[in-house]
Amino acid sequence: MPSFDEVLKEAGEFGRFQKRVFFLLSQTGITFSSLFASVVFLGRAPDSFWCRIPGAAELSERCGWTLEEERNFTVLPLQLGNESASGECQRLDVTWDTSASCASPLARSGNGSVGSPPLAPCHGNWAYEQPHSSIVSEYDLVCGNAWMLDLSQAILNLGFLAGAFILGYAADRYGRILIYLLSCLGVGICGIIVAFSPNFTVFLIFRFLQGMFGKGTWMTCYVIVTEIVGSDQRIVGIVIQIFFTLGIIILPGIAYLIPTWQGIQLAISLPNFLFLLYYWVVPESPRWLLTRKKGDKALKIMRSIAKHNGKFLSPHYSEITISNEEVSNPSFLDLVRTPQMRRNTLILMYAWFTSALIYQGLVMRLGIIGGNLYLDFFISGAVELPAAFLIIVTIDRIGRRLPFAASNIVASVACLITAFLPEDIPWLKTTVATLGRLSITIAFEVVYLVNSELYPTTLRNFGVSLCSSLCDLGGIIAPFLLFRLAAIWLELPLIIFSILAAVCGLLVLLLPETKGISLPETLEDVEQLPSHFGKCGKKRKHRDTNSYI
Repeated sequence: MPSFDEVLKEAGEFGRFQKRVFFLLSQTGITFSSLFASVVFLGRAPDSFWCRIPGAAELSERCGWTLEEERNFTVLPLQLGNESASGECQRLDVTWDTSASCASPLARSGNGSVGSPPLAPCHGNWAYEQPHSSIVSEYDLVCGNAWMLDLSQAILNLGFLAGAFILGYAADRYGRILIYLLSCLGVGICGIIVAFSPNFTVFLIFRFLQGMFGKGTWMTCYVIVTEIVGSDQRIVGIVIQIFFTLGIIILPGIAYLIPTWQGIQLAISLPNFLFLLYYWVVPESPRWLLTRKKGDKALKIMRSIAKHNGKFLSPHYSEITISNEEVSNPSFLDLVRTPQMRRNTLILMYAWFTSALIYQGLVMRLGIIGGNLYLDFFISGAVELPAAFLIIVTIDRIGRRLPFAASNIVASVACLITAFLPEDIPWLKTTVATLGRLSITIAFEVVYLVNSELYPTTLRNFGVSLCSSLCDLGGIIAPFLLFRLAAIWLELPLIIFSILAAVCGLLVLLLPETKGISLPETLEDVEQLPSHFGKCGKKRKHRDTNSYI
């Protein structure tokens, strides 16, 4: 009775069939990364807005004013009395006299004087030159409501977190391709509802659901790809990240061509409906079918894979076995039961949290630093492309630990230098910031691989799922940390990022090196990893990576 890996080797570990499925499913990375970073363009600060005086809309309509004329009557008198006032979050504490002349609309103030009327805070009565350009102007997320923009991104990441657990469990129970297709349908439907939300509450509810389904698409496509290739082809887990970067690069082009946030939202959501066509070209994971005791279906798919790859499976095969089955009901205690496992788990959780927080913080920072947002975002995305190639070149030559630590340290130094560089040398500031973005991208992608290599087979899926959930927690915190600290000092978030990355760089040096050794099968193997690396120096062939992100 052959094992699954033996049958896969005979059918072709990365032949024409796997390459086709890999390419098709990798497109999911483009739509997922667009959703991930979309807040930069959906939540753009409006170019110009001001607080309307009560009665302004009626008088403006009667007098036939343009928005510019209304602003002149509203803001200029305010600035004459207080030069520091912008008219955005405060207004004159007066009302329009709707019966007055259109040339002199201001009524007498409540204290009886017309010289310097008092000021009043603005509450939900703003006017925008471009009212539908972003969710900020659509739902009045300005002044005292500005924190709600942070909330919108935190809600999306909360959806990612929920999707990792809910849809991750569903994919294990009901099948990879079924959950993938349902997730694609959910992303598309929720994306449309988000675009036409009548209020901010509805927007948040369906943005959460879109995040949940979006994580389902990314997670299951990653799993399917890694489960249909041979154990020596774990590099696909790194290469698939390139398509995530392509989505980051394409997003500013979409935002540049489409002037409204609803159009951008639809452009990144509707392509998910096209993925439903994969029902006819992407089969269920044969590895999953074997774990569900559906060997006949798995063997049928393996024969189809062999046929597409120009191979031939022996007709005597009637059943396939699968090794490395997981223990049932693993718990967090299993991940911290022994000293080495405890150290690995805590460091990896911190690494996931830090990488996600810094990466997402640097992405969103582009929306608040000024300059050409579209060009800056494109350049920062393009610089991520070399990350995957650098990882591919280095991890099998010098190992995982040094690139992992070095990328965090370089990101830390780059963030710190960027914070203190003067604004009058923008090219240098941009160059150093770009280096930081590249470095944290490398760290983010390496943690995917290292996490799966430091857990035993019986706990690998659960361990990776639990540790990577800290990624979404970092994403929830990132917008609040960035926007609230930037309000104090624009560069203050970079100081925090620098500290977090430096600590991470030092901590990952405590992890064992896994280059050239086989994946641990048991807790005892994990405890012996330092001896494999340091004392014995044995190098054994990798057998399995089965990373379930």
